[in-house]
Amino acid sequence: MKSPYLITKEEILKIYKPVNPKAHKGTQGHAVIIAGSYGKVGAAVLASKSCLKSGCGLVTTFTPKCGYQILQISIPEVMVATDENTNFITNIHLPLIPQAIGIGPGLGKELGTQKALFEFLRINKAPLVLDADALNIISENLSWLELVPEDTILTPHPKELERLIGKWNSESEKFQKTIAFSEKYKVIVIMKGAPTFIINRTSVYENITGNAALATAGSGDVLTGILTSLLAQGYEPKYASKLGVYLHGLTADIALPKTGYESFTASTIIKYLGKAFLSLKA
Repeated sequence: MKSPYLITKEEILKIYKPVNPKAHKGTQGHAVIIAGSYGKVGAAVLASKSCLKSGCGLVTTFTPKCGYQILQISIPEVMVATDENTNFITNIHLPLIPQAIGIGPGLGKELGTQKALFEFLRINKAPLVLDADALNIISENLSWLELVPEDTILTPHPKELERLIGKWNSESEKFQKTIAFSEKYKVIVIMKGAPTFIINRTSVYENITGNAALATAGSGDVLTGILTSLLAQGYEPKYASKLGVYLHGLTADIALPKTGYESFTASTIIKYLGKAFLSLKA
């Protein structure tokens, strides 16, 4: 395998678009986060909050009824639409056509949720980020990937990747299988890990930001929010994926001297997103 391209600050500065001084919330994109189930509404909160904090003008979260109060209280800036079911999603009916959608954090794998995901994928045309339980459901129904928009972003951690592409016996085999998967389904795969790699067909990119502090619950949910936000703001998927992983890792590099590894949480990523964006201008 040839050496991966490095995602450096120099590379990111070619991609990053500063906010237009004349912008208003309507020009900054409207994103939808579809997430949460009983006991996992926190994942919906993390993804929604990071989506807002990455520059998106408007965010609507679609969640089961049990998530309504939690989201309204914990993120007053987010609008909430709910499923008719109390504990998990059974029918995804969105009150708008958004610029981008992130789906999967804390979703669960209930049969009703699986059916809802299939129906959603069948009719959705918006740019898409697939994460967590959305990937776990799809790994049992790989043909569903033929329904997703070209350049949909998938964000598997190692176990989710294994469910999608099968077991591997070496690093090179893992990359070969992921490249073949990306080519077959015309998707972008973000292989979360240390370091994180992006596989876009035969092109492989290695992120240079981030550290072991990111190995914490909810870190991936936050990445989903960031990526969905960037897509909603009009970044092409190939650029949103690079900028997203770079900023996500950068928060940990900036925060580490203040937090140490142990007390860094997914919420810390969100807290330091502003500083990560500001450092692009430095």
